[in-house]
Amino acid sequence: MAQEIERGAVVADVENRPEGPRTDYEVGLESLSQWQLAWRKFKKHRLALIGLGILIALVVIAIAGPIVMPFRFDSIARPDQIVYQGRGPSLSHPFGETGGLQRDVLLLVVNGARWSLLIGFSSMAIGVVIGTIIGSIAGYAGGAVDNILMRVVDVMLSLPILFVILVAARFFAGARDNIWTIIIIFGLFGWMGVARLVRSLFLSIREREFVEAARAVGVRDRRIIFKHILPNALSPIVVAASLIVAGNIIGEAFVSFLGYGVNPITPTWGNVLSSALTFIPLGNWWWPFFPGFAIILTVLAVNFIGDGLRDAFDPRSRA
Repeated sequence: MAQEIERGAVVADVENRPEGPRTDYEVGLESLSQWQLAWRKFKKHRLALIGLGILIALVVIAIAGPIVMPFRFDSIARPDQIVYQGRGPSLSHPFGETGGLQRDVLLLVVNGARWSLLIGFSSMAIGVVIGTIIGSIAGYAGGAVDNILMRVVDVMLSLPILFVILVAARFFAGARDNIWTIIIIFGLFGWMGVARLVRSLFLSIREREFVEAARAVGVRDRRIIFKHILPNALSPIVVAASLIVAGNIIGEAFVSFLGYGVNPITPTWGNVLSSALTFIPLGNWWWPFFPGFAIILTVLAVNFIGDGLRDAFDPRSRA
């Protein structure tokens, strides 16, 4: 009882002070969107930040590198200066020189980054757009439409995709002269996984209350798909898209390495590896090492980003 009386006296003394009563400070809560929360989580993933930095650096190199270090197919060494076995790394050529035409390997890697990254990201965009459209229709419509579209996806998934890509690149006579043909081929055979993912998301989201409310007030199906359901399914699609880029870069290197990809005149990482094949027994380790390392570094960076995005968009993880 005495403590309560003393506490009341202290409170009264504070309120009766000349400067007035003590100010009550309210705690301001910042409202964050889903993307802001995802970025806050993403920044805590160190490997994802490292991968993002590496990928940004590679994109800058791919854009500015060929301008600073242009590749000219007609600029070759004089016959008396050609060393068939090539030259190893040196101060003037940090990545060494190739055999035969005496190309600078750094020049090939820098110019190859433009085309390899272009193929990876462009074919990913085509595949994601096709997969999102087909998955959205199948997941929202359901019934016979869903069954037909998913059987098409199952048939496509049952095909040996790399073999089909090789045959398609060989079938189109102009594929080796037009890099966009290779991009379209990879895009047309890389949408199935996205379609199945989007379908499963739509099957779950279409039963939620806000979708039912939109139907009840007469909102059109197209608006429900693109304005209500699809924005809530974007986060898993972004994660899947980041991983598709890595697969497409490896696929382009594989196809070009076998001689069915881009025109050998066009410097891609796969073409550089293919050209180095006959010189590896001669000890030209630097020729395949640096473009191969560039592929590994890019794929690791994209995979780290994908892991970071997956954790960032996971609602069970802490901000």
